[in-house]
Amino acid sequence: MPARTVLQQADITRALTRISHEILESNRDGLDLVLLGVPTRGVVLAHRLAAIIGPDAQVGSLDVTMYRDDLAANPTRSPSPTSIPERGIDGALVVLVDDVLYSGRTIRAALDALQAIGRPKFVRLAALIDRGHRELPIRPDFVGKNLPSSHAERINVHLTEIDGDEFVTIESTDGEGGE
Repeated sequence: MPARTVLQQADITRALTRISHEILESNRDGLDLVLLGVPTRGVVLAHRLAAIIGPDAQVGSLDVTMYRDDLAANPTRSPSPTSIPERGIDGALVVLVDDVLYSGRTIRAALDALQAIGRPKFVRLAALIDRGHRELPIRPDFVGKNLPSSHAERINVHLTEIDGDEFVTIESTDGEGGE
């Protein structure tokens, strides 16, 4: 079965604008705001959110490779650089940003990686796509689109900065979908 497009570029832009406003509304205390993207596409999304939010948002990336619980089954993962804003994350409102939320295991790894770096006052989660199927009690605070799907489907997020074009598709696979 061919991939079916579920979001176009305008839909992605609209979702990120809405998420940005929701993040600002949740930070009424005026805490330092740090957006940490989970590589690869989460980093791009974090930068886009920061551009919409403005100078109040610091942005960085949080590699979770060494904190994953599937390294034995998938040892070929290459770590990406972690980059934390100069002011750090202590006492800040940290928003973890990822493209697709599936089982919750990547975010569990991100929480472990975050704990090794500092102690934020609050941690929130923003995901462009929430596809369900959680294996852990993790829920996004900010969602671009809820996209219920089966385990036999895969969500593909394409972003201009990485892929040269921008859209989200869903397609059937023979195996398990990934996060």
